[in-house]
Amino acid sequence: MREDLLALTPDALAALANRGLVKRAAKDLDAGTVPELSLADGALTAVFPDGATAVLPAEGGLEAATCSCGAPGKCRHRVGAVLAYQREQEAAPAAAEAPADTGPVKTPAVITDDQLRAAFGPHAFKAAEATRKAGYTARLTWPGPDQHATAELPAATVKFLVPGDVGYAHSDATGPARDAAIVLAVWAFREADEGAATVSVGGADPSETLAESVHLVHQVLLDGAAGADAVLRAALQRESKALTRRRAHWPAGAVNDLIDQLQRYEDRSAAYDPHRLAVLLAEIPARARAAAHPAGTPAAHVLGSEEADATPLTLVRLTGLGARVGAEGDRRTLELYLAQPETGMVLSIRRDWPVPENEQVTGADIAARRLAGCRIGSLAAGNTVTEAATRTAARALKLGTGRLAKTQVLPLGLAWNDLPASLRATDFDALAAELGERPPALVRPRVAAESLRVLAVAETELLGYDPASQRLHALVTGPDGGTARVVVAHTAAAPGALEAAEQALNSGPLAVAGHLHRHRGELIVEPTAILTPDGPVVPDLAPGDDSAELEAAGESAVSEPVSAAIEDAVSVCADLAHQGLRRSREPSRVRVEAAAAALNRVGLQRAATDFVHLSKALGNEDEAAKSAAWTAAAVRMLVTAELH
Repeated sequence: MREDLLALTPDALAALANRGLVKRAAKDLDAGTVPELSLADGALTAVFPDGATAVLPAEGGLEAATCSCGAPGKCRHRVGAVLAYQREQEAAPAAAEAPADTGPVKTPAVITDDQLRAAFGPHAFKAAEATRKAGYTARLTWPGPDQHATAELPAATVKFLVPGDVGYAHSDATGPARDAAIVLAVWAFREADEGAATVSVGGADPSETLAESVHLVHQVLLDGAAGADAVLRAALQRESKALTRRRAHWPAGAVNDLIDQLQRYEDRSAAYDPHRLAVLLAEIPARARAAAHPAGTPAAHVLGSEEADATPLTLVRLTGLGARVGAEGDRRTLELYLAQPETGMVLSIRRDWPVPENEQVTGADIAARRLAGCRIGSLAAGNTVTEAATRTAARALKLGTGRLAKTQVLPLGLAWNDLPASLRATDFDALAAELGERPPALVRPRVAAESLRVLAVAETELLGYDPASQRLHALVTGPDGGTARVVVAHTAAAPGALEAAEQALNSGPLAVAGHLHRHRGELIVEPTAILTPDGPVVPDLAPGDDSAELEAAGESAVSEPVSAAIEDAVSVCADLAHQGLRRSREPSRVRVEAAAAALNRVGLQRAATDFVHLSKALGNEDEAAKSAAWTAAAVRMLVTAELH
């Protein structure tokens, strides 16, 4: 008996083929187009009245099935053979005796490496070995009466529609990435204790992986932005490539951003940011420490070693979540956000354009431009279906542009309501608690839109525009409780954003999409799109000339002592990193000691102690002590600022 075919549900068949073929095959059987079935040596042969013959071999699943109809892939005959066999077995007389106990439910762990090699070949096995060597984690769902064995990998999700049979594994990845993902999923089940929800597999020694990166960061910190010459930048570039080869994607990204900041300073670009430089110099040693900690976040999460460099996506549906327009020096930047409902990921597309002299490029101008043949404004506020796209490790999306890479945009409608719970929130208090439980940003995955969510809105209260901060404020309440503050900041790159956001918030919005963070215990949303009864509004892409009269807010928020002390301490660290610890003089020590005193006054005594140690280290000649003291102070203050 073909137990594997009997285990396939209509949904499983639809995942392996498509739902249209399943419906067509079932309709043919209902109409009397029933094939003649024969089973020999485990192979099922189905001869249909139209002359087509489908053969389902004993191993390999539907991928290995053949049919004489000439269809290049799955066809109604292959699917019909499965359905006909299932109906035949259901109609057969029951056995006189109850079947013997077959033992515990099979899991993917029973699949052997020899079976994997035979099914997918040496190339997929080699790619999976490289990922296991770097290390990865997986979230596991074990097989049960109403659920399939599932492994959620960082780059793909794999479902085993028939437990213990690799021929019926289904993944949202395609091509070689699919084959490697199935191998990794089997290894994850094999490595995990039965019933475990997550498992970490493989991985190198984190201290060895990041040793050279930490050393180079130490040199940059000592020399400062001005002292980081071309030789040091070349060493950083070599280290970035080495980290990428070792699949340490997040540290590699941090090193690349560090190189970019140093190059901007060298070019005297207005886009150079001393605060950003300090964050990067703190991030790399923080990741090294976190990855080496045995009881903390898994090293694979800290390093990004579980991520594939690129994952091809075929015939994927994406839901627009808006866009942000900004300025970096003399260039306009665009970040476009698209949700992939099947994986619960938010993907981003980043572009930038030079601004011609004496001209202004606004968000409305960018909305009219085209990307992959589609208007950017439509992509940001519609449903996109594309036949060729690639997702990078950092969740960046690349849309195909060839003749065969068709991309189509449809109206958004109420597609936000169909997003998974990981992307759409109705209980804002629970969402705030979830954000608070995340590891610090210094060691989280370097994903562009990691904090972007859709908030369902039950009530909206427009608080008005604060001219001092040039921000529009509103309070939104979730259907299941909790409130969040919507904050829209004025930028010269999007002069129509404030007016468009005010009108959308006054229209009784259904939902708000945006970047989330917490400040003083309050959930803050920086919107990328607002869904109104009349359709989606993307504030940064809206037309306008910044001349609209906005409703004034009440009293402006006053500076709070703890926030002021934290911001000043972070600024002190940034100034030291900019000038270089070797160049620090007495005025720098005075600022550090003043920051320590301010932190002590507001009750942040551990942070104050770090700055006292930093002041002492700056007065000595021990460069290693200087670097260690700055790193300890900077990491503590950046984490404190995030949690406050």
